[in-house]
Amino acid sequence: MEKISKDVGDIQSRLIDHRPIIQGEIRYFVREFEEKRGFRESRLLESLSKMVTDTNEQAMTRCAQSMHDSLCEVLTRLEASNHMARRIQQRELEAQQSPRLQECVERRKVDWEEFMKEQERLKQEVDEEHAKAVSRLSTQYSEMKKDLAKQTHF
Repeated sequence: MEKISKDVGDIQSRLIDHRPIIQGEIRYFVREFEEKRGFRESRLLESLSKMVTDTNEQAMTRCAQSMHDSLCEVLTRLEASNHMARRIQQRELEAQQSPRLQECVERRKVDWEEFMKEQERLKQEVDEEHAKAVSRLSTQYSEMKKDLAKQTHF
């Protein structure tokens, strides 16, 4: 009976108590990563950390300085552009308020209307001449066709 209880206890410990198996897996895991790989991952992470630190210290300052310089230049150009736009608006406002300029604008409108009327008249003349030429050519070709028809009958 003692042997049976001992065997049952062994079977129970194997089925229910997984500590020895887990401890074996843990030892294998530790041996795999610490002994066989020789701390490769740790060294790789340390080198990456150093590279990130160097980048933060050097590249970031250069980038920040470059960005600051570029932004200063852009700001200067923007201020100049705004100044020029204000001057143009001021000139337009002054021009709109100038009675002499308004007279010139009205005169140009009248001149433009006269020009457009003259262009329309010239267009009509050209259209009439074209219609007359087409009519003459049609008449001429119809007479030539009749003469050709008469000659082919003989």
